[in-house]
Amino acid sequence: MGDSAATGRGNSLRAFDLDTNYHERGEGPPLMLLHGSGPGVSAWTNWRRVMPLLSGDFRVIAPDMAGFGYTERNPDLAYDIKTWVKHLIAILDALGIEKASLVGNSFGGSLALAAAARFPDRFDRLVLMGTPCDAFMMTPGLRAGWFYTPSRECMRETMAHFPYDPAFITDELVEERYQASLIPGAQEGLRKLLVAPVEVGDTPLSGMPEQVVAGIGHPALVLHGREDRVIPVDMGIRLARAMPNAELHMFGRCGHWVQAERLEAFLALTRRHLGAAA
Repeated sequence: MGDSAATGRGNSLRAFDLDTNYHERGEGPPLMLLHGSGPGVSAWTNWRRVMPLLSGDFRVIAPDMAGFGYTERNPDLAYDIKTWVKHLIAILDALGIEKASLVGNSFGGSLALAAAARFPDRFDRLVLMGTPCDAFMMTPGLRAGWFYTPSRECMRETMAHFPYDPAFITDELVEERYQASLIPGAQEGLRKLLVAPVEVGDTPLSGMPEQVVAGIGHPALVLHGREDRVIPVDMGIRLARAMPNAELHMFGRCGHWVQAERLEAFLALTRRHLGAAA
């Protein structure tokens, strides 16, 4: 495997002219896990608990997308959704995968939607967690992520916006994400992804437009925490209403980290949706 719990380094492949860091476990139908954004984010910090638990049913692949984690950074590369879709397709091609299902967390959910809209034949089923849809205003959680500067104290303060239960902000989590935030170019890449907050008043943001979402016919499972302070739960409701073949599960007493805060339910719902044996 080559995974390192200390750093999140995994295997490497060449995709979209970038040395791309990724983690792979298990055998079976291909399942891509797409990480979110935020300080110290990577495939490893998002999915390290989930990967071994899904690898009994699927060939699980979790890449660091362009601008994140330990994937090579190209200072001349413009980070936008078209770039990330091209990178994702190149990763599939490099791994010899013709068709995969996607589990997308927040930003990763937006990437899953964009990829499925642009290349529908390359994807089977979608699981979308904390994913924005259409226009909304920047939340305190996203604002804190943009202004993050590397320190353990600032990481703890920033992460406090994410879960419903503050007990999820452990010293181990803070240290793990703090160390990942020190990767050269990590915060610069994050600020390219996020819109800069305005000094006075609300900052408008946009997820995948409803008219685009309405054209995505893949079977989709939308998961959202009711108390999400990063991507409002209204986004999940709007997304599920717009997609023609979507089901919605709203988790009470849950914030933005469905896969951590509701791990067992996340696994059961995801396996059922993806057709894994009970």
